[in-house]
Amino acid sequence: MSITINQSRCIGCGKCKTVCPGSLIKIDTNQKAYIKYPKDCWGCTSCIKECPVYAISFYLGADIGGMGSLVHTERSGDILRWIIESPDKTVSEIDINQKESNQY
Repeated sequence: MSITINQSRCIGCGKCKTVCPGSLIKIDTNQKAYIKYPKDCWGCTSCIKECPVYAISFYLGADIGGMGSLVHTERSGDILRWIIESPDKTVSEIDINQKESNQY
């Protein structure tokens, strides 16, 4: 499992680099984020949730039914929306209310 970074969307803020637990994300000379060794990605999705411009997507593996789908997040207030784009161009969305999701 790994991420992909859309260079045309990236603003070079470095938030993804800061939260990556494996220190895998770097900032290039054009101030764009990149992952040098995608195969080393842990799949934690921390960078996806931090990216303010939604430039990072995560490949969903066949082991979880993804079969080449990509997932990214978008935030709207307390709602974190997980958007899944499959290879056949269908889109699914899962909305999580972050204020309510961790209540016990």
